[in-house]
Amino acid sequence: MSASTVMFAILYTISTSLLYPVVLLLMLFVGWALVSTGEYLSEYSKRHRNTERLEQACTQIRTEMKKSSPDGAVNHLHSIDQNHFVTSFAKEAAQHLGKNDFMPLERLFGEYEIKMSARLEKTRIMSTVAPMLGLMGTLIPMGPALVGLSTGDVVALADNLIIAFATTVLGLFVGSIGFVLTMVRRRWYRYDLEDIEYILESIGDET
Repeated sequence: MSASTVMFAILYTISTSLLYPVVLLLMLFVGWALVSTGEYLSEYSKRHRNTERLEQACTQIRTEMKKSSPDGAVNHLHSIDQNHFVTSFAKEAAQHLGKNDFMPLERLFGEYEIKMSARLEKTRIMSTVAPMLGLMGTLIPMGPALVGLSTGDVVALADNLIIAFATTVLGLFVGSIGFVLTMVRRRWYRYDLEDIEYILESIGDET
């Protein structure tokens, strides 16, 4: 047996042995996609961006800061009731403002940017990796399928083609869910960042 034959046999063995891990990962990704869809629907049902109320609150915050009244501004920060990230930022900013500690506010803004990016990274990974796994699940069974074709084993050919097509569909299914969730949430979080930045500017106008 030549060295090239041994090398190709090793490559074939390694590639075919990856089929079960790939299929298992795809099944996990399908479960992850369904859970992420449920989280998205829950988040969607809780979103309530009221720009008019936010404008009123920020105007009152600026007024209190002009009067050098951080306590009044803190009360208005606690009254902000917007989307989750915006409300959470306002409450944490109120804690710092209550201590007359303005330095951490810029850092706090950066932390919320990172939190939103981390949320987007999860579905971005899903939209990128799942189609790759689907492609691997398509190509790996093609080797045994071609072997079955060459030996006249129609059953092996059909079984491997079924696996190839099924993994392709699952990979595209999960990838499309991840892509849609990423794009919609990216738009949401842009609005949230704008609202957070507006709150931060309202606090910092007179500091």
